[in-house]
Amino acid sequence: VPQHVWRINLDTPEEAHQNLSFGAADRWWEQTDLTKLILASNKLQCLSEDVKLLPALTVLDVHDNQLTSLPSALGQLENLQKLDVSHNKLKSIPEELLQLSHLKSLLLHHNELSRLPDGFGQLVNLEELDVSNNQLTDIPTSFALLINLVRLNLACNQLKNLPADISAMRSLKQLDCTKNYLETVPSKLATMASLEQLYLRKNKLRSLPEFPSCKLLKELHAGENQIEILNAENLKHLNSLSVLELRDNKIKSVPDEITLLQKLERLDLTNNDISRLPYTLGNLPHLKFLALEGNPLRTIRRDLLQKGTQELLKYLRSKIQDDVTNPSGEPPVTAMTLPSESRINMHAITTLKLLEYSEKQAAVVPEEMFDAVRSHPVTTVNFSKNQLSEIPPRIAELKDSVCDVNLGFNKISSVSLELCLLRKLTHLDLRNNFLTSLPEEMEALTGLQVINLAFNRFKAFPSVLYRILALETILLGNNQVGSIDPLQLKGMDRLGTLDLQNNDLLQVPPELGNCESLRTLLLEGNPFRTPRAAVLARGTAAVLEYLRSRIPT
Repeated sequence: VPQHVWRINLDTPEEAHQNLSFGAADRWWEQTDLTKLILASNKLQCLSEDVKLLPALTVLDVHDNQLTSLPSALGQLENLQKLDVSHNKLKSIPEELLQLSHLKSLLLHHNELSRLPDGFGQLVNLEELDVSNNQLTDIPTSFALLINLVRLNLACNQLKNLPADISAMRSLKQLDCTKNYLETVPSKLATMASLEQLYLRKNKLRSLPEFPSCKLLKELHAGENQIEILNAENLKHLNSLSVLELRDNKIKSVPDEITLLQKLERLDLTNNDISRLPYTLGNLPHLKFLALEGNPLRTIRRDLLQKGTQELLKYLRSKIQDDVTNPSGEPPVTAMTLPSESRINMHAITTLKLLEYSEKQAAVVPEEMFDAVRSHPVTTVNFSKNQLSEIPPRIAELKDSVCDVNLGFNKISSVSLELCLLRKLTHLDLRNNFLTSLPEEMEALTGLQVINLAFNRFKAFPSVLYRILALETILLGNNQVGSIDPLQLKGMDRLGTLDLQNNDLLQVPPELGNCESLRTLLLEGNPFRTPRAAVLARGTAAVLEYLRSRIPT
């Protein structure tokens, strides 16, 4: 570092010698001291003790250099709030550093530190500490004094245990212990009431700790360990949890208490030894991502796993029905049951948020079904396998809550405008009906992700679908569709699955190859000549590549 950098507060700058007209008010170098010094990404091998000539520094950033040690004079920078010495070759930290009582952020990651000074707890104002990617084998017990620490990163070290005292860090929100050698987690960790994110991935844990006080914990990442048992006790207090990541462990079963995690959005159980799941998992109201690949599941077929989270949850919910209704399929009539409600499963409506009237071969849905809903918010409607010739108009009454509607296997010949009012709809099943077109008003269903129109009478690809940009899956197999518009399809950047099997496509436009979001494109059973069956058999990526090669340049 050039000497005049260290002396910037002391020496008169060059321009002052050249321009003698500077008045007292213009003499900035006499009025303000340097507060930030950034020397990052150079080739510094040492820092001069002259750093003490800059006592007003609040930020010193020397990350990404070749420093092997730090000057003891750092301890005199009493105003320093942020010190970044990451990505260097430091083997130790000078004791004097512990005098920096105003330090809020200390970044020491990616160095060669094997220990930290015992008095580390003196840095009581520290809010962020990153010592990841070093060679630490233990943590000083004085860490317990860092009661203002909000983020602590200990990842990628050689820690075999954590001191129980760190539970005294009452402000800690984020603790990252990824990739160490931890076999247990101190039970006292469970008392850390502020903790929101806990990373324990890639350790040697055999079980999860219990978390009675971690009421705010939102994310728990414990993949790539050796966890065999998931207990109800591990889960039941975690009412705020939205992410639970347990992939690559040895978990054999999932307790029913998982349904207590009402705020859960992501559950990753990939590559475990799970053979069965509680069906009630399907009722978790916010679950958006459920990963189960690589488990010996007996009750769930492989192809169902590949259809994605919503289909999986739908399946699990359908199995609850089998569990709760008695063998005759009708809820028992009790003295409290009104005659008109005797065939209405109120349990399904109130607990499962499911309105079901299916497999009755009925021409209409009885009014009392809709009356029974009253103020209960229903999310799923199943009127499949009846003789309905139109969509029940009262379905519009459910517009504030319903997101999944199944009207498959009926005799419906047109989609009513009432259906277009269901603004929260994400899944719509209309397979095996008599539909020939869809109304343009369906454009209002902006959240629709999955639509099943298989086994209907469409002669053209319904143009309104091109304008529902949230669509991820379109199933149009077994119709009479004669053509598709690849340019409009390309604009549907979330579309991952398009099934056009057994239609009347005489040709496949090469530009379809530009629809890069497509993961599954099914075209078998159409009268076109190219691509040939051998290309189709190689899978979607090969078909898209083939089509791209045919685009005229």
